[in-house]
Amino acid sequence: MANTLLTVQEIAEEALATLYESTPMHGLVHTDLTSEFATKAKGNTIDIRTPAVFQSKRFNRATGIELQDATEGKIPLVLNSIADVSVPVTDEDMTLSIADFSVQLLNPMIEAIAQDIDKTILGLRSGVTQVAGFGTQATADLQTWDKPEVLIEAGRLLDLKAVPESERFAVVGPTMKAKWLNSDIVKSAEKSGDTAALRQGSLGRDLFGFEAFRTGNVGQPPVAPAIGDPTTEIGLAFHKTALAFGSAPLQMPAGANVGQVAVVSYKGLSIRISYGWDIKYKQTVISADMLFGVKLLDANRAVLLKGANRTV
Repeated sequence: MANTLLTVQEIAEEALATLYESTPMHGLVHTDLTSEFATKAKGNTIDIRTPAVFQSKRFNRATGIELQDATEGKIPLVLNSIADVSVPVTDEDMTLSIADFSVQLLNPMIEAIAQDIDKTILGLRSGVTQVAGFGTQATADLQTWDKPEVLIEAGRLLDLKAVPESERFAVVGPTMKAKWLNSDIVKSAEKSGDTAALRQGSLGRDLFGFEAFRTGNVGQPPVAPAIGDPTTEIGLAFHKTALAFGSAPLQMPAGANVGQVAVVSYKGLSIRISYGWDIKYKQTVISADMLFGVKLLDANRAVLLKGANRTV
């Protein structure tokens, strides 16, 4: 009995599931799910919907209630990036089970795209000016940048801007994570028996009003920066609506045959898998790509967390 070849639809569905689980920043920022239903090309603009804003009105029995229109805001976001990973495959690769194919090829391909997305979202830090931790003037900040207590200052700065207390997140790099894990505050989460969040990559569900995560995409600090050196490991504390991510299905390639391309979308992520013969190099190629864009919606809803790989 001949082996059955994997279909691009099977691969695309597995790829999307892997991408969804491997892209932590995507789940922490504002994402408009309506974009996944409209096919787009690079350079297209989508409108990110923002929640409606209402005002509390004083009830007057003589005139009755005052109706307010539930008008959602819209912010344009340009889909200006196509993340792509393309690799040659053999006929033997395509006869593997989807589980084996994922381990050998698909998971590393999707992990590269996931890292690209995270780095691009974190690149929005360049537009954030509020700072807590290393690099500020207060001596206390210089002493506490490597402790989760730095989130107290971050929370204060967000409170001053009337940022909602729900859906606040923090992402830190490897150095700050290592320091924080040695904190009694983080250790107490393990003692409470509530370790599910820690196993999922979270450092704690409620650290001074934030849920904190670790990502290697924050960047590495210098080995021994001088005191006051701004080239440090810079994390980010933010409200979900400070940053936005958008993705939309890529167009089907012209001339593609049925069974060569599959596009799947789920919860604001969309990925395209293509499979075909490369006549130039006489090999079969499988390609995973996705169209996306990011945007800083409100710098007042984010705070830089600065740390360094040294004892101050």
